Amino acid sequence: SIAHCEMLAQTRIISAADQEKIAHGLNTILKEIEAGTFEFSTRLEDIHMNVEARLADLIGSAAGRLHTARSRNDQVAVDLRLWVKDECFRVAEALKGLIGALLERAGEHAATVMPGFTHMQAA
Repeated sequence: SIAHCEMLAQTRIISAADQEKIAHGLNTILKEIEAGTFEFSTRLEDIHMNVEARLADLIGSAAGRLHTARSRNDQVAVDLRLWVKDECFRVAEALKGLIGALLERAGEHAATVMPGFTHMQAA
């Protein structure tokens, strides 16, 4: 949402002042979520509605400008794509760790003799 807000300001769809308010509000919300102090409401449909409501509480009517040129479906699609990207990086890092451990173990046993098997019988 911060990147979308910046795009809206760069294209002069919203004012620089509104962009600053929105970005500050979103950063405040991010800090609340990270600190575990963000109050989620089950009355609201999803995380997006919770963030939107909190942003309006923090900055007032400027919060409504964040949805300009972006549907909720667009927002969900971007969020999903960013989450998948982060998860792919996390899995890649875990795989790098596994590969490193396997290479280390292989190095420790490079001279270890192991029998070969084929069809469950010694080759």
